[in-house]
Amino acid sequence: MRILTAVTAIAMALSATQTFAADLITKQSAHSVSVTIDRLAAAVEGAGAKVFARIDHAKGAASVDMDLRPTQMLMFGNPKMGTPAMLADQSIGLDLPLRVVAYEDADGKVFIAYHAPSQLTEDHNIAADAGILAKMTGALNKLTNKAVGE
Repeated sequence: MRILTAVTAIAMALSATQTFAADLITKQSAHSVSVTIDRLAAAVEGAGAKVFARIDHAKGAASVDMDLRPTQMLMFGNPKMGTPAMLADQSIGLDLPLRVVAYEDADGKVFIAYHAPSQLTEDHNIAADAGILAKMTGALNKLTNKAVGE
């Protein structure tokens, strides 16, 4: 019985990890963390959206005498996209504006990561076929491709 319980617990943990991983989109960048976020911010503003915040997590860690590899997050949005989503379900305001994190891994490679907009259907009362989610997905893909590209 204990073995069955342990196997079930492991299977559930792996299942949760796989679900989370499927909702997280990562792309490798050809640039440093700082340059990647600079490029993303320029792409966001060039597309007519607004950058609301840029957070340097490594700098925050240093302020409490801790080391963290370069890690920065950019928060941005466009009311033309966000407002229709919020009209569908205002709780989505918890996940808007959108966020993208850039980080350097232990091997010195730089990646960006963000949650797939499709995840919002599970967390909020928004239909899976809502056109706004497709627009968000397309916009995030274009913007992040500009950030990580050559």
